[in-house]
Amino acid sequence: MDFRQRPVPDLAERPIDIRAPRVHSNPTSIIVVGAGGHGRELADIVRAIGESTGEVQLVGVCDDGQPDRIVLARSAITFLGDRSALIGREVDVHLGLGYPAVRAELDAALNLRPARPLVHPTATVGAGSDLDVGAVVAQQAAVTTNVRLGRHTHINVGASISHDCVIGDYVTICPGATVTGSVTIGDMAFVGAGATILPGVHIGSSATVGAGAVVIEDVADGQVVIGIPGRPTTC
Repeated sequence: MDFRQRPVPDLAERPIDIRAPRVHSNPTSIIVVGAGGHGRELADIVRAIGESTGEVQLVGVCDDGQPDRIVLARSAITFLGDRSALIGREVDVHLGLGYPAVRAELDAALNLRPARPLVHPTATVGAGSDLDVGAVVAQQAAVTTNVRLGRHTHINVGASISHDCVIGDYVTICPGATVTGSVTIGDMAFVGAGATILPGVHIGSSATVGAGAVVIEDVADGQVVIGIPGRPTTC
């Protein structure tokens, strides 16, 4: 899909004020798939939202691997076992894996019900922005006005997304990255820590922007760019 042809939705037909605190008598129960570092960070986001608004509560995390039980216990996170722990539960499931393709594969394999987006209390989301199901905006991140975040896209700690950006599904924006205005980013792209993408640039689907890169021109689907200015690499 060419994201330059993908319009930012008009939320007049579907108004959402994700910033407005609401207290729910029946908070949404959430399980995080993934018990590594990214999953534990996501669990902390769920708990912070729950403490701030009462809208959600963390049930625990599940993982098909062998997570560090000591670290989970230290973080007071309940380990539920492998993904079979999801069976029969009426919960939202968030995907606590850092790699875009893994989140996409799990989303398809688990056939998840739509999960509400998550915005940490210290993050900001501007007027007219639209967060698709499962999208996450982490601590101190900033999403400004008229931005679209796709399905299970993660905006990590301290990253910023400026006006009129369209970010596809399953994208990872790493900590401290800066996405300036009117940028489009295709599905399953990965933007490394501290990278900067200049205005109007298009990042293709499954592309990778290396940590600290400064991207001044379009990046093709599946391409890897590194450096200042960002240049393609075969690595």
